[in-house]
Amino acid sequence: MEFDKDLQSIQEVRNLVARAVTAQKELAKMSQEAVDRICESIAFACAQNAQPLAKAAARETGFGIWQDKILKNLLGSAMTWESIKDMKTVGIIREDPARGLIEVGVPMGVVAALIPSTNPTSTTMYKALISVKAGNSIVISPHPNAKNCILDTVKIIREAAKKAGAPDGIIQCITIPTMQATDALLKHRDIGIILATGGEAMVRAAYSSGNPALGVGPGNGPAYIERTADIPAAVRHIMESKTFDNGTICASEQSIVTEHSIEKQVEEEVKRQGGYFMTEEESRRLSGFILRANGTMNPKIVGKSAGTIADMAGITIPPGTRVLVSRQTKVGKDIPYSREKLCPILAFYVEDGWESACRRCIEILNNEGAGHTMAIHSNDDRVIREFALQKPVSRLLVNTPAALGGVGATTGLMPALTLGCGSVGGSATSDNVGPQNLMNIRRVAYGLKELGQLRAQCPQSGVCEEHGESAPAGGPPKDTGARRAASISREDVEKITRAVLEQMGI
Repeated sequence: MEFDKDLQSIQEVRNLVARAVTAQKELAKMSQEAVDRICESIAFACAQNAQPLAKAAARETGFGIWQDKILKNLLGSAMTWESIKDMKTVGIIREDPARGLIEVGVPMGVVAALIPSTNPTSTTMYKALISVKAGNSIVISPHPNAKNCILDTVKIIREAAKKAGAPDGIIQCITIPTMQATDALLKHRDIGIILATGGEAMVRAAYSSGNPALGVGPGNGPAYIERTADIPAAVRHIMESKTFDNGTICASEQSIVTEHSIEKQVEEEVKRQGGYFMTEEESRRLSGFILRANGTMNPKIVGKSAGTIADMAGITIPPGTRVLVSRQTKVGKDIPYSREKLCPILAFYVEDGWESACRRCIEILNNEGAGHTMAIHSNDDRVIREFALQKPVSRLLVNTPAALGGVGATTGLMPALTLGCGSVGGSATSDNVGPQNLMNIRRVAYGLKELGQLRAQCPQSGVCEEHGESAPAGGPPKDTGARRAASISREDVEKITRAVLEQMGI
């Protein structure tokens, strides 16, 4: 008897998780050196196959530029491994003799990894590496529109891991992707943690599954060009970023915000570097293609070139146009240009000064993308620090392309393709997610003080004044508590607090 596709997919998930549980128990017995050999083998194999997998991803999804996807694949493999290879994740990972503390790395178990279609092969590499490095097995749920290239990537990873001595079943992937399969994976009681990268609905499903989850929200980062900026360099960074893989990295710039005093210089530089400022009519025509009727981004424009998008909207643009730019004065859910656009489209806002620009950037981020990323181009450290103090983002990138800076390619941030948005963005972390987010820490704490010492430091802590060290068995006289409370003044409290802080070395 042939079962329905959804039933087959649910059963497949159950089988994959069962194998993953067994494999993870074997991995947990391995030394740090053995785990690192497996990870190094995975990273090397993925880097070797960066080009064919990049071509496969572009061919299957229709998103982006395969040449740029090679760099993404290297980011998800070699660069990620380089950043985590010396990290201790197995056994005792830290010791602090002075405080009497020992920290032990404890794997979370089975990682359920949701993979998006925008960065399918690179995200698969990256999630497999950070999961195994932390001692976990991983079960991958591929986006249906990128299933084949993800399965190709998993095959390479699995073979490399096995060659290095990994247990069978440590890296697996759903081959019958359905909504029911993903739901079964997210809610399976043997899942240790969910690592969700994708659309807002998928991330919400991860957080409501009943299992621990790390999900990331949409990006919508503005790029502020301040009056002290090197304008040609700032525009170059923005154009490089927004055209990298046709804008499919969620950290990429979605708006330019600048000041009236340098508006003309910025505008001319954008035009010189391949930006096309659309007329009001052209902007209106294109706006109908940015969002779907339900208010979400139209997948037909994702990862497409400026020329292809212009053709969709019936707009004639000059040869060599790299980015479509629309002048805007408003922000809102119903203003498509003020939303996330994973393609070469930019909004353009002009403000009176940095304070007004600061408010505009906050408005854009609160509209969409709170907690994610923004960029500032400036040589004024005071303004940069003010932005750092006020912006609701987890990454403020300074004088760098946001797409590559956010994922750690051009900055000192940890290389990552899952970028936490913090509580303001509805995420459980603000980190560039790495192995440290996929393991628990068991803390061994040695006793440093006796109760008597604590009482000596805090003489008003409850010792019965009338009966010495301890109260009689029947308890203190009824009015003792009231007398004691009345006898403790604010000065007494301050004195006790100072004594405790001095004892703690604070």
